[in-house]
Amino acid sequence: MDVDVLIVGMGPVGATLAALLGDQGVRTLVVERDPQVYPLPRAAHFDHEIMRLFQQLGIAEAVMAHARPAPAYEFRAANGDLLMKFDGPAQTAASGWRASYMFHQPGLELALRARLAAQASVEVRLGSRFVELAQDAAGVEAVIEGPGGAERVRARYLVGCDGASSPVRAALDGQLFDYGFDEPWLVVDARVNEFARTPDVNLQICDPERPTTCVLMGPGRHRWEFMLKPGETAEEAVSDAFIQPLIATWDCGPVELERRAVYRFHGLVAKTWRSGRVLLAGDAAHQMPPFAGQGMCSGLRDAANLAWKLAAVLGGADEALLDTYQTEREPHVRSFIELAIHMGRVVCTLDPAAAAARDAAMKAGVGGPPPLAAPPIGPGHVLAGTPAAGELFLQTWAEGRGLDDVLGPGPWLIARDGVPGAAGVPQAPGVEVIPLADPRLDGHREALGAWLAARGVPAVLVRPDRYVFGSGDPAALIAAWRAPFERRVVA
Repeated sequence: MDVDVLIVGMGPVGATLAALLGDQGVRTLVVERDPQVYPLPRAAHFDHEIMRLFQQLGIAEAVMAHARPAPAYEFRAANGDLLMKFDGPAQTAASGWRASYMFHQPGLELALRARLAAQASVEVRLGSRFVELAQDAAGVEAVIEGPGGAERVRARYLVGCDGASSPVRAALDGQLFDYGFDEPWLVVDARVNEFARTPDVNLQICDPERPTTCVLMGPGRHRWEFMLKPGETAEEAVSDAFIQPLIATWDCGPVELERRAVYRFHGLVAKTWRSGRVLLAGDAAHQMPPFAGQGMCSGLRDAANLAWKLAAVLGGADEALLDTYQTEREPHVRSFIELAIHMGRVVCTLDPAAAAARDAAMKAGVGGPPPLAAPPIGPGHVLAGTPAAGELFLQTWAEGRGLDDVLGPGPWLIARDGVPGAAGVPQAPGVEVIPLADPRLDGHREALGAWLAARGVPAVLVRPDRYVFGSGDPAALIAAWRAPFERRVVA
């Protein structure tokens, strides 16, 4: 079998990457070792940028059947005193969606798989596992073992989206950078009914006796996470005798325990995300503690970043464009890992005296975790030095339609009216030039004009992943954007 891209692993990251590639007509094969979607909760949170990605895929409504806007996020002391509160999750963010959502992962995965089933250029094979690979200058040959036996698949590129224990990463002898954060936690998921007395906010209980997290999940579900103490084993922690007393202290009434598991929360980053024609994404490339809720989000950003670049290179762009994948994404990922570890160290304080000092500092407005704010992407295919380069572009809404729905996949160049030379900018291949006077921007024009004016620029070029390539002179933007596309090579 011969395909353009072979994706190993069809969790949220692999499925999203496949859907984005399929939308661009890329012949894609996705292999997944499990025959069915894992039926129990795992990831709990995604943010506005990821909801915007689901909007792009046309599954936002389907996803919302398994999600709900996140409530406020509170840090409380062992005695219940409020230490810090983030109201940001309830606000509308730059993407035009609520800042944060809590969700049920199996429902999300089913929505993604339904999307893939409608794409002619994407083939899915369940119950099939990756065995080995070999690559040359022209592509990758992988052995895939499925219900009918082993098969060799030839692909121009292979992407390992196969999780924390990634066999693809192992095949590359991929080394990991370890942040040295390693804490065992018991995760308990429960189904709750309308009469349950569960909290209506997300909570971090900074109790040195037992640091605890309590969060809403998708509709009808709740999660507790309890830090394990030295000497407590995973085997005892998943028993009813261990769990029931912990849940009972919440006085929430009867709940149905749906899942229990012990995880070691840690921070890891693969040193190399690309080796020739093999790339890593999601947990195969990086892992982080859950305190910032950015683990799955980071993997889906990988997919959005990588999809348009793979399609471009397969279409003849310079293969060096793929080198910008890690240079852009790794600093972004590391910033979230470091934030999550900082939050974890704040929460995981076990010494009572140190905890008391922490509580006093947080009440005074110092010493707690900083607000969750996404950094710009790292250096890569962006026009560095221009205003807003590498930042996520805003999405406005008018009459129930987002800017992304109006303008399509991109890239776009949006220019102020009357900009010298803008009218003469040709419609460069793959870039749509859109003056503010364009009737499609009715209802969006004022906010977009204000964005340009605030940065003192006549135009902005927005990438397919909705990050700003650069801003400034329209002709210069298009010339810089097109550079790797003009250096055409045999891919």
